[in-house]
Amino acid sequence: MALQPPPPPSISPRQMTLMRIVASLAWSDGNLATEEADLMLDRFSSLFAVTAERQQILRQELRDYLMQNIPLEELVPKLPSQEEREVVLQLAYEVISASARAPEEPVINPEEAAAYQRLLALLDLPSNVVEKVEQEAKADLQQPQNIVDRMTDRLRRFIEQP
Repeated sequence: MALQPPPPPSISPRQMTLMRIVASLAWSDGNLATEEADLMLDRFSSLFAVTAERQQILRQELRDYLMQNIPLEELVPKLPSQEEREVVLQLAYEVISASARAPEEPVINPEEAAAYQRLLALLDLPSNVVEKVEQEAKADLQQPQNIVDRMTDRLRRFIEQP
């Protein structure tokens, strides 16, 4: 018996692409911890749905999609605008710069660094734009606000744009 893919979640393709790219970076070290998945599901469901009931439904819908490790090479071409590519770059930089898996590891481990370099190549942004976005991300990381809260705020502002 062939496995059926899950039904598509009730979010826009644009929202799905953003979520999958962030998830792909979380997968870059070969592991998506349950805690990471739960945190992303909480944040994305609260970002994409208004009521608690709708958030719970969306959380369940997104779970199967979050567990799929889709290569960046399939996802990045779905970003049609430079603005979307810049948002993804900043989120990616913040995600990989947030913490190390273990105290003895560098903040950005080799797998994350390689995934980030692949992302840079795929985004094909001018070097001055990359530098500007990375500087903004570094400045954001200096703020005491939680990385996930910053990511949620940035995605919310981006998604609410017409």
